[in-house]
Amino acid sequence: MSRHPTIKWAQRSDKIFLTVDLPDADDVKLKLEPQGRFVFSATKDGIPYEVDVELYDKINAEESKVNNGVRNIVYVIKKTESKWWDRLLKQEGKPPVFFKVDWDKWIDEDDEKGI
Repeated sequence: MSRHPTIKWAQRSDKIFLTVDLPDADDVKLKLEPQGRFVFSATKDGIPYEVDVELYDKINAEESKVNNGVRNIVYVIKKTESKWWDRLLKQEGKPPVFFKVDWDKWIDEDDEKGI
């Protein structure tokens, strides 16, 4: 049985930041699909971790980037359209408990113009 890592997220009009909090992760795999599917898997201390979700809208997988650090894995996912999403995931309602807002990277839509 796999577990879910904690994932922090924030957005700008043109991209989404996803930070997977999983220090010392091994065998990290990511699959991004243009229609917005995000699939992550890794192991830590022999325990498998997985996430398979549909993002709110389409993304540009070729222009998206990953930074695999020691403490966490940061994905910068490029949106196909520069617009603010109402939420991170396609499914309505409360997001899964392992998704958290990344307040360190978060800015409001009105504040983005000043950056």
